[in-house]
Amino acid sequence: MEPEIFVELVKKMKGKITITALCQLFGVSRATYYRWTHRKDLGKLTPLEEAVRRLCFQHKFRYGYRKITALINQEYKVNKNTVQKIMQKYHWNCRVKMKKRSKVGQPYTVVENKLNRQFSSDAPLKKLVTDITYLPFGQKQLYLSSIMDLYNGEIIAYTIGDKQDTAFVLDTLDQLPQTTDCLLHSDQGSVYTSFDYQNQIKTKGITMSMSHKGTPSDNACIESFHASLKSETFYLDGLTNEPTSIVIEIVKKYITYYNESRIQQKLDYQSPIDYRKSAV
Repeated sequence: MEPEIFVELVKKMKGKITITALCQLFGVSRATYYRWTHRKDLGKLTPLEEAVRRLCFQHKFRYGYRKITALINQEYKVNKNTVQKIMQKYHWNCRVKMKKRSKVGQPYTVVENKLNRQFSSDAPLKKLVTDITYLPFGQKQLYLSSIMDLYNGEIIAYTIGDKQDTAFVLDTLDQLPQTTDCLLHSDQGSVYTSFDYQNQIKTKGITMSMSHKGTPSDNACIESFHASLKSETFYLDGLTNEPTSIVIEIVKKYITYYNESRIQQKLDYQSPIDYRKSAV
């Protein structure tokens, strides 16, 4: 539904049905509705304000003023404080709220932590990190297994499934090419310590590395990606009980967006794929 039509509908139904009920009926979050209510003056926007508005809506309010400024600066120079004031004025601020994960347990080593929180890499397929995360947003429990290349933060392999078993992570691992001098870091989950997984790791010419137990910061990059995925999709749009096919589609589209379009400050405000291509 077009924003203008929905805002007008809410006005007409005032006193008859609550805003919350209308939002739920049409699948529009309350935050989105209130953003739409501030669009009545869009015809009076300056060129800079229009550029900020376009980018905020294009990226679904996932970006703060620094990233919006970086995108605008690709065309012409603008001060980040000016962009911040515009976003505050029109309530176009970043809507993403990151979920904090608490640390539990005392660390001990099963496989040596060869990565040792050295999260930078000077070439592709030299340092990889992997993990599994829950996707509790549908009518059945799903899991995401993903592998990230620390060279540019690109998700180079992933699997979505309803069973968190060894076959699940092997499917993700099998998407990697045969390589040498490659390190793959994970936590100490039972799927990663299994004989089949470790045997396949050796077959591919990969060296294993593992976090200390109960220390997610040892695998901070992939943890951060999974948190961003959830915060910038399901939490942002208030999605909690979607059909399985929709959950899978949302995750796949986000990974494509993350790799191809989502800029990162550490990559000189480029997307992972653009960064990799620019280095060739």
